[in-house]
Amino acid sequence: MTDFTELVDLAAARLGGVVLAANDEFFAPKENLLKAGPPIFLEDKYTDQGKWMDGWETRRRRSTGHDWCLIKLGLPGVLRGVVVDTSHFTGNHPEQCSLEACEAEAGATLEQLTSPATRWVEVLPPSNLRGDTRNRFPLVHPHRVTHLRFNIFPDGGVARLRLYGEVLPDWEQLASSAADLDLAAVENGGLVVAASDMFFGSRHNLILPGRARDMRDGWETRRRRGPGHDWAIIKLGTPGTVRRVEVNTAHFKGNFPESCSLEGCRTEGATLHELTRPTAPWKELLARSKLKADSRHFFEKEIKPVGPVTHVRFNIFPDGGVSRLRLFGRAARGRSSEDGLRRLDTLPRQEAEAALLACCGSTAWARRMAGERPFRDRQKLLEAGERVWWELGRQDWLEAFSRHPRIGEKRAAKRTSAKAQRWSETEQAGARGAASENLTELRTANQAYEARFGHIFIVCASGKSSQEMLELLQQRLQNDADTELRIAAEEQRRITHLRLEKLLEL
Repeated sequence: MTDFTELVDLAAARLGGVVLAANDEFFAPKENLLKAGPPIFLEDKYTDQGKWMDGWETRRRRSTGHDWCLIKLGLPGVLRGVVVDTSHFTGNHPEQCSLEACEAEAGATLEQLTSPATRWVEVLPPSNLRGDTRNRFPLVHPHRVTHLRFNIFPDGGVARLRLYGEVLPDWEQLASSAADLDLAAVENGGLVVAASDMFFGSRHNLILPGRARDMRDGWETRRRRGPGHDWAIIKLGTPGTVRRVEVNTAHFKGNFPESCSLEGCRTEGATLHELTRPTAPWKELLARSKLKADSRHFFEKEIKPVGPVTHVRFNIFPDGGVSRLRLFGRAARGRSSEDGLRRLDTLPRQEAEAALLACCGSTAWARRMAGERPFRDRQKLLEAGERVWWELGRQDWLEAFSRHPRIGEKRAAKRTSAKAQRWSETEQAGARGAASENLTELRTANQAYEARFGHIFIVCASGKSSQEMLELLQQRLQNDADTELRIAAEEQRRITHLRLEKLLEL
């Protein structure tokens, strides 16, 4: 998608966006920044403070510094662009603006957000603004954010602020819910990527939260005068199985579609061109079904079992308006490597380091890997993992070794994450069922190995029996220290490679 304004406005007030604070709002309140709809101008309207303006406007600054406001996004996500709308502000717009972003807890207080402990990152450097203009700025910041600090230099008025991006909910938490989820909902990461027509109402309205307020708050196409029918394509927030559907035609009475149908396909990473060509692998989810005016329609028994899908095509016949579409179901078990990579790329730095540390116990490796994001490509991630590992030194390698349990034991000598512990137990499954005499030999050999080399025995244990691992241990006891260190490092590299693959599939 080349136009970032085709994405979701993460700060929209109806999605929960709110301006938390501003250092000044003398002429016009900060809340206007996130109002829905375009700004208006009333030439003869004044207040006790001065000219009424549909925006946020500060007084004329007579000292050094600049004005600012803090914004909590309605939905956390990755920013792709911002529109700073100075409509109707001509001789009173700011000269420049900038944006800073952070990720904070959902309930973060103003005191916490403004404290030195909160790390703000500049996502838009000071940039020139034009008056009475929708100033557009693409953003390149690959990490998930929840709050923005909007700075204007030195003062002035801005009518609207639109912060476009990709919603990034915590799907691991959502997927743990026992109830079906609306896989298409914008708050769950859904996106209406295209529609055949939206002359009267935006396609994005289909998956907004809550009931539609009126016809303007739905998706409505113009009257079709030729063959064919209208459609919209929805990318689900995560691959999932659709089990129940709601089609709501609220407020559409003389202009609702005669009928509708649904198709689904699983095509991770598909482009819009691929989704709209005749060879796209669409499968029928819901056969063409009659619709009524101003009604909620529910389909469950009619839904066909096509398995997990990533996209749904909603067809309406021949045209008309629909206020909301709900696609209830369950997230697919596991996730695609594409989804996993995107999540890793967009995690806050500290969380990314923790996730990577489960793959390799070297803090230096995890720190450097987190800093190399975004990877965007699975192969680049794996290649970076190997390159960074071999660039580290002996102490970093020994730290990684120390976070593994000894072969035949359950707990590592050093504290490790629950995820790494689970992976170790799975990898050493071949040793769990070993006979007691075999385990005794492993313990004895482990002690001899550590006495000789000063670190625990490391082997990529996946698929190996306890006997095979014991034989390898005894063989490697014959190596000199330098040779054995390199062999152990290579085994750790293999373990890390496998765990990175697992990380993307969680």
